[in-house]
Amino acid sequence: MKRSTLVALKVLVWLACLAPFLWLVWGAATNTLGPDPTATITFTTGLTTLRLLAIVLAITPVRKLIPKLAWMIRFRRLLGLFAFFYATLHLMTWVTLYAGFDVNRMASDVVKRRYITAGMAAWLLMLPLAATSTNWAIRKLGGKRWNWLHKLIYAAAVCGVVHYWWQVKTGVMTPLTITIIIGILLLVRPVLSLAQRRRPKPAAA
Repeated sequence: MKRSTLVALKVLVWLACLAPFLWLVWGAATNTLGPDPTATITFTTGLTTLRLLAIVLAITPVRKLIPKLAWMIRFRRLLGLFAFFYATLHLMTWVTLYAGFDVNRMASDVVKRRYITAGMAAWLLMLPLAATSTNWAIRKLGGKRWNWLHKLIYAAAVCGVVHYWWQVKTGVMTPLTITIIIGILLLVRPVLSLAQRRRPKPAAA
């Protein structure tokens, strides 16, 4: 891939990832986030997190199935960091606008409200992934340990989906689409790995 093309793609990815945040900032500044701005911010940041996690999970299967798209791996780290960024905004919305920085209230909510427990678990699982997203961390951990650590993204995605389902009212099916997408992406990875192991190796010359 040409450097100019890569730069253009990076700019587009940055703009796409920042779009939900900029929309929220604009909405807050112009008072156009609807009758319940806090709920709008919470929903937007949470759903954006799950969508970005789904894209990150899709990169490896896509590049295995379509080798010409192997260049997508260059954007996995950036997308993962943006997923953590929105997850942190989602968390801070609860900390500031719902809990009002009340530590006792937050501790009580984590224990008593299962959707908050699942959401906190998802964020905590993503934290070491964001913290070790640098080349320095990869060198210090070693490739094998780093890869094993970053499998936490699977658990984070599951916890995020559970958090979503537990947060909506009974009978509301809004989380279904992202659940199906993430479910397929989690299932396809072991299937592709098994198929790759069973593929006959080329005969030695």
